[in-house]
Order: sequence, then structure tokens, then C-alpha cells
Amino acid sequence: MIQETAAAEAGLARPTRTFSVQLSPTPRGARLARLLATEQLRAWQLPLDPARHLVAELAANAATHGRVNGRDFRLTLAVVAETLRIEVTDTCGELLPRPQGLDPDSESGRGLVLVEALADRWGVTRGPHPRKTVWAELNPSPEPDRAGCGDRGTV
Repeated sequence: MIQETAAAEAGLARPTRTFSVQLSPTPRGARLARLLATEQLRAWQLPLDPARHLVAELAANAATHGRVNGRDFRLTLAVVAETLRIEVTDTCGELLPRPQGLDPDSESGRGLVLVEALADRWGVTRGPHPRKTVWAELNPSPEPDRAGCGDRGTV
């Protein structure tokens, strides 16, 4: 189920836009999270990068490390004032993510290091049981309309 709201039309002092979707904790679900987030960011006229990279990393972590058979993960994008918040919620709350030491020969283990480098802020919120939400925040500025160009937010 995809949900989108726009509180600005409701006359709230701080305009809020949200997008939320539940996806299967599989590589296909993680890829779909990135693609749906990219299209939503375009619709909101926000820069695609680094937001789509953050979505890709957080969704891949949910599909890889937060996977519980029969339970989905949820991607939520929220814009409040000048802040884009990206949240990925899974049902493996007992396993909290933390950046690992970098082994130059390792083929994995760099996802949260990238999140830490790309996000203005990030963290983990527990609950309600058995869930956890890994979130990242960005303070992007809107991109000017550039008809005929490729991805917005890239140079």
C-alpha cells in the first residue's frame, strides 16, 4: 500500500509531505524501494542524490540483515520544512545496526559507513516490539526545473 499526504493543503504552519510503502525484504524489494523513492523525490522536485543512495543502503540492510520470513519492511519519506527524513522499518528489532571497521579486502560491510558520510544525521529508533527504524536526514534544497535534463540533483 502506498500512502502520500500533503499537510500544506490542510493549512498547517510547517508543510509536511510523506510517502510510505511496505515492501518484501528481498533484493527486489530493496531495488523497488530505491526506484519508488527516486520517483517520489522527482515529484517533490528534490535532489535525487544523495537521498536515493541512502534509501538503497537502508533498504538493502533491511532486506539482508533485518529479514524475518513472512514480514515486510516499510520505507517512509517525510519532508518537514527543510528536512528530508528517510526511514526504513523492519521487524528485527533485536539486531541494531552499527558501522563496522573497514577491511580493505571485504566485499561488504560499508553500507552504514556510506550512510554516515552521506546523511546530515542518522540513527536507530526501537519499537514497538519487534520493530526498529533506521533513519537518515538530509537538508536538501529544491532543484530548479531543468526540462530536458537527466536526473535532478546531479551535475
